[in-house]
Amino acid sequence: MTSSNPDVCPDPGRDRLPARGLDRRRSLALLLSLGLPLAQAQAQTELTDLARIRASGVLKVAVYKDNAPFSDGPAADMQGLDIDLAGALARQMQLKLALLPFDAGERMNDDLRNMVWRGHYLGYGPADIMLHVPVDKYLMQENRQALIFAPYMRQVQVLLHDTRTLPQVRGPDDLKGHKLAVERGTGLASVLMGQQGGMLRTQVSLYPSGVEAAQAVIKGQAAAAYVLRSQAEAALAEAQPRPSHLALTSLPLEGVPENGWPLGLAIKAANKALGQAIEAAFKELRSNGELLAMFQKRGMTLTAP
Repeated sequence: MTSSNPDVCPDPGRDRLPARGLDRRRSLALLLSLGLPLAQAQAQTELTDLARIRASGVLKVAVYKDNAPFSDGPAADMQGLDIDLAGALARQMQLKLALLPFDAGERMNDDLRNMVWRGHYLGYGPADIMLHVPVDKYLMQENRQALIFAPYMRQVQVLLHDTRTLPQVRGPDDLKGHKLAVERGTGLASVLMGQQGGMLRTQVSLYPSGVEAAQAVIKGQAAAAYVLRSQAEAALAEAQPRPSHLALTSLPLEGVPENGWPLGLAIKAANKALGQAIEAAFKELRSNGELLAMFQKRGMTLTAP
């Protein structure tokens, strides 16, 4: 990793501002020559972000691929909480939904650049909205081109454990000698394997997702899984009847925020009208109970953001 910051770059449109102004004047002149009043001509060339979306009739929402229980499955039939939420937002705004699934980049800054304010160099994006974005002040400071807001839940880490072999867990010492499961390539995996100089490293098995790590405990393949509450609850909801010998325990480890982190969404910072419409849609989803129902449908807890 080099010390250069790929997110800091000169404004590629700065030298073209006069040309854009000239094109706008030409457009206005053309509309006026057709007999349109000046105010109407300006309105047609200066649609707000929300007006452009409404004119298209489609709300484009970026969601992560392979992110169960939020957005997972084939692009033509993705399932998950974020998919339900995207559909509900579009419905509240009286728009059709168009999903834009994408692979996670190395950093959240990359995802915001590619899916929110600039677009990917391969030619797709940006979307109107990106879901599953940490509402974090440092992330906001590093990405001023994006507006991160509207938290809809809080991610909290838990230990799903088999009480027959691990009746109580107060700290990392209690995990010694037990087979552990965690999602590959995540902060939780790094934290778990790094505890007290790596004392648990040889006991940890890595899984493609947190849901699969939780399922390893349900199947008896591991004594405990260090995962997100949402992942553990989704896995337990699929295991019917729910095994009575499994428990969820809060286990704050050094390096992980004790209270977790809120998740929200992101739009272009300049799209104020869109942001107001989204806030109004969220208010309705909360007040009519639809947001809560989305969580309950998947056996997940709607944690206060």
